[in-house]
Amino acid sequence: MSTLFPTPILVCDIGGTNVRMGLIRHLGAPLELLDRHRTEDSASYEDILKQVLETNSIHPLSLLISAAGPLHHRTLSLTNASWTLDGPKIAGQFGLSQGLLLNDFEALALSLPSLGQDQTQPFGAPQLAIPNGPQLILGPGTGLGVSLLLQTSGGYQALPSEAGHMDFGPVTPEDFTLWPLIEKLHGRVSAESLLSGPGLSRLHQARLNSLGQFPSEVLPAAQISEEALRDPQSEAANSLRVFWRLIAQFSGDMAICFAATGGITLAGGILPKILPFADPAAFRSTFSAKTPMQSLLEKMPIRLIMDDQAVITGLAGIASHPERYAIDYAQRLWVRA
Repeated sequence: MSTLFPTPILVCDIGGTNVRMGLIRHLGAPLELLDRHRTEDSASYEDILKQVLETNSIHPLSLLISAAGPLHHRTLSLTNASWTLDGPKIAGQFGLSQGLLLNDFEALALSLPSLGQDQTQPFGAPQLAIPNGPQLILGPGTGLGVSLLLQTSGGYQALPSEAGHMDFGPVTPEDFTLWPLIEKLHGRVSAESLLSGPGLSRLHQARLNSLGQFPSEVLPAAQISEEALRDPQSEAANSLRVFWRLIAQFSGDMAICFAATGGITLAGGILPKILPFADPAAFRSTFSAKTPMQSLLEKMPIRLIMDDQAVITGLAGIASHPERYAIDYAQRLWVRA
């Protein structure tokens, strides 16, 4: 275990809804999961951090954070909350010896080597990944995250992308009926505009319009999911089934784009909640139906992350063995040597 991050080490996953934390007390100690907190309940991350440290009577020397938002060196502004994280400022305020800030899908990609079988669920018939092949991770949340993990001579390297903003086109007859009815953002339909929380709302509205229904209010994604779970025969449930099909279409496109022979991992807080509306066999069929690349896609394993603490596990892996990861620590660590 490296001493780049002095112990005790606090690891933290910040999302638009929850803040999750874990603690490594000393070298070789197991990860201890701490209580989660709601993001909206505090004006700043520093307020939550102060409360956690006081409640648990701990004084960490290192802090690793994953957060959903654009990263600029050592600072990050959350996409779906009014927080700005300034790594060096946090280090100074809390007397830290070291810290590291990662974008959420960068952290998710780097978490893949740390995931246990009990944290994921195979999707469709199990396949064998090619050793050291590129691994693709993607998933819907407030936006649509896409990232790649490579195993290089310098360690595991994450390659974040903005693939969610690519144009997304119709494939099936149902798609061609829906696309003219979908609310366009910036004059076009991107993958993220459909395959995200807000995207599910647009998809559901377009489906209702195609059926001659014109509700006065657009339902948010959470309400669509709740209605579908109450009534699996409802149009909300049918929208979730279409949502899964579109995720499969997009996943297959991305798997081709990145030649993801190491496998595809589906992530994000939405998919496990709507898993009852997924048909894994149909997902695999849609994912692979991309002639002439079908034989390549059929060999790629697909899994779904079921554990909402997966990023915490991954951050603990980085903290414990930073030498295994190709991260530019010299430019990104909060405290300069």
